[in-house]
Amino acid sequence: MNARKAQPGAARTQSYRAAAEQLAQIAAELEGGETDLDKVLLLLNQAQAAYAVCKERIDALRSALDEDGERTLPSSPAQEDAEDADADADSDDDLYF
Repeated sequence: MNARKAQPGAARTQSYRAAAEQLAQIAAELEGGETDLDKVLLLLNQAQAAYAVCKERIDALRSALDEDGERTLPSSPAQEDAEDADADADSDDDLYF
């Protein structure tokens, strides 16, 4: 196999957008079912590095928002759904007479 290893720290210089696009391309290739088995490990390693870049950027943004004392981004979609449900439960709009 002639796979090149990524330079340490190389993924950290990648932008969020580029990393997200790379993840989408890798996912599409793997979901297509035509990927050569010898290439799968390389793609998984690339996907892991791109995911780390995306997560690092999102965590940095959350941290910056938390420093201001206001958290405006949910930790996960599930948390956002739970917060929406709590808001709906507190609403008087749901009362029927």
